[in-house]
Amino acid sequence: MVKLICTLTDHSDDVNYCAFSSSYLATCSLDKSIRLYSLSSFDELPYSPLRGHTYAVHCCCFSPFGNLLASCSTDGNIVLWETHNGLKLAVLEHPCRHPVRICRFSPNSTYLASGAADGSVNLWNVQSFKVYRSGSVKDGSLVACAFAPDASFFVTGSSCGDLTVWDETMKCLYNEKAHDLGVTCCDLSSKLASGNKQDVKYFLMASSGQDSTIKIWLISLADHTGLELKCKYTLKEHTAPVLACAFSCDGQILVSGSVDKRVMIFETNTGNILHILTQHTRYVTTCAFAPDMPLFATGSMDKSVNIWQFEPKQLLKERSAIEEPKIFADRWSEEEVSSWLCTHGLQDVVEIFKRNNIDGKELLSLTKESLADDLKIESLGLRSKVLRSIEELRTEMKTACLGIPDEFLCPITRELMREPVIAADGYSYEKEAMEKWITEKRHSSPMTNLPLQRLILTPNRTLKMAINRWLETQPKYNEKQSP
Repeated sequence: MVKLICTLTDHSDDVNYCAFSSSYLATCSLDKSIRLYSLSSFDELPYSPLRGHTYAVHCCCFSPFGNLLASCSTDGNIVLWETHNGLKLAVLEHPCRHPVRICRFSPNSTYLASGAADGSVNLWNVQSFKVYRSGSVKDGSLVACAFAPDASFFVTGSSCGDLTVWDETMKCLYNEKAHDLGVTCCDLSSKLASGNKQDVKYFLMASSGQDSTIKIWLISLADHTGLELKCKYTLKEHTAPVLACAFSCDGQILVSGSVDKRVMIFETNTGNILHILTQHTRYVTTCAFAPDMPLFATGSMDKSVNIWQFEPKQLLKERSAIEEPKIFADRWSEEEVSSWLCTHGLQDVVEIFKRNNIDGKELLSLTKESLADDLKIESLGLRSKVLRSIEELRTEMKTACLGIPDEFLCPITRELMREPVIAADGYSYEKEAMEKWITEKRHSSPMTNLPLQRLILTPNRTLKMAINRWLETQPKYNEKQSP
């Protein structure tokens, strides 16, 4: 079920990294250049290659909305590029001019994290292009970085083998000796992992190392106990150091690349090998999944990038089982309602719903009165939690039908943002909704419930531009909003 559809051979030296946005593929190399390709045809863009580094380019990554591309190099610089025209937007210089090995945008586009050869890690403010916070590890170079999907923390990996978990204030939340001979890569799944505790968030992470292994980790985050990191299992199928690993967008598949010249595709839940690809003739240095297409790319020291089409049957089945009910919840069976309750931490009412034969249509019609009088749910807190989840489901159905990207929705109103602002918690909100939130004396984050360190709201111009561009392509949405 994996097919090689394209091979790119434009770089004149080792390919170090590749990254996808929803429209482009970016690759970078020891040849000091970054190349950009259109995903519609895999033709190189007219303004590619991008040249601005004086030494090897180690990493490149797109911002969440794809409008910016960051690249970092041995020259000690991070360059921000505008993806639609290839123009240089800013150059961020490492404070001590040490080689920068890795860079990553936060999921909310607020920060760019960078790791350097001296073990330093910097959080750059993407609006001001200045260092927001700095930290460092004791030993080794920083060579890997990944953000949690909700931006609550990020992880760095070092050449001495440590994985370090940081919050946005650069407080070290956890440190783990993960790979004896050094970490080479790490990636966090964009989908939250399932767990059996209602008040805990679970994240799935993969790390690869010079010890020829891949480790799958479960990260748990709770307000009362903090953060914990546990290794679920170790994959030992590669016969040489593993240089790269990446999750598919749904978190069900993991791809890895190694010094053994092989690309391996694993099923995340079981660790079973699904495919082994042997087309590269030298070390496989990088791999990445496209966000909106069944594609992934692998890059190698053979100076090539391979583009693969990947659509396993099991993913198609699971995707239809997950996505369609979200839009057509009114068609759910009683069993699907029970499953939905469990995934939202509402196991306590499953039996009540079953006894009353609640299907999807009846679920969406429930009110606080029917929960109390008809279903006899005594706990006010539990009734409120059920109602909140149902309201979120109704909103999801509405926005799914309109096709609004989730990142364009205000977390408070769950409606399309028109004047997005960034609060002190790093999240973006509709300006009016957040101002109302603050004036009602709630000085805590709507997303994390932690105190807001300051009440200043900064316009998120990057997000507003992305929303406006999306609106220009959505005449149907604009018609629906007309009086």
